[in-house]
Amino acid sequence: MSLIFTKPEPVTLKGHGEFTEKWVQQRIIDDPSLLGLGDVELVAAEKIQPKAGRLDLLLHDDQLNRRYEVELMLGATDPSHIMRTIEYWDIERRRYPAYDHVGVLVAEDITSRFLNLIALLSGSIPLIAIQMRALKVDDKIVLHFARVLDQTELRTDDEYELGDRDDGGTQVNRGWWEQRVPSTILDLGDEIVATASQASGAPCRMQYLKRVINIVTDAGERRGWLRAKQTLLHVGAYVGDAEAWVKRFDDAGLSASLKRGNKTALVKVTPETFQDHKGLLAEFIRDAFGEEMDEVV
Repeated sequence: MSLIFTKPEPVTLKGHGEFTEKWVQQRIIDDPSLLGLGDVELVAAEKIQPKAGRLDLLLHDDQLNRRYEVELMLGATDPSHIMRTIEYWDIERRRYPAYDHVGVLVAEDITSRFLNLIALLSGSIPLIAIQMRALKVDDKIVLHFARVLDQTELRTDDEYELGDRDDGGTQVNRGWWEQRVPSTILDLGDEIVATASQASGAPCRMQYLKRVINIVTDAGERRGWLRAKQTLLHVGAYVGDAEAWVKRFDDAGLSASLKRGNKTALVKVTPETFQDHKGLLAEFIRDAFGEEMDEVV
């Protein structure tokens, strides 16, 4: 049976007697995937925030160990909508620091003025802006959600991320990390350090800091680092061709990015993907810690 083209009729929900904000909220509760945030599940709706009202929706992505603080609004967005989104995001991240947190603003009309403001804030605050459209098709109504801004990776100071700064780079021990992440994640780090030791021809070790776990050689030289999360391990290293490594990881289906002026590559792995791509990851570490590797500045 061939499909027939039908032109949808836009419907404005603000002020609509039947399709209210509560109605939209219930549709998302029934199926959180509508927002296009991936494989997420509902944690809470109308969650009471201390002295700050109610958070419309709290969603969780188990794979990314990420929580989304979602604020809904019909009509055009306004300053109070943006402030509530940021306020709820800040409250949740302080109360539950074990997760990554992203504020999500959903509105029928995200104006260019406020989109520019959100874009400025997103350099320091992880934010996603989603524009919602209601469309009438025959006797049915359809909700369409389009992401108009996505800034979940914050600007970072490389020295801060690699543990070079005192702020957040306080030295701790393994026990400190064991209280915060599962042993399965730290076990992956042990395997990486063993590979580094073999590649460098000398023992390598972990240098435990609050923000990062550096991998250093016997001489104290850092060529790689780890950022341990509840379900993920970020593995970064100085390699000969960082861009080529990011492409290889992307081709293998792993999330990777460039850091420190494109001098390093960072890849995210889970215990499952680590085992699936063990050979590739070992090659990556050998590239960084091989004896022939030039001294890292």
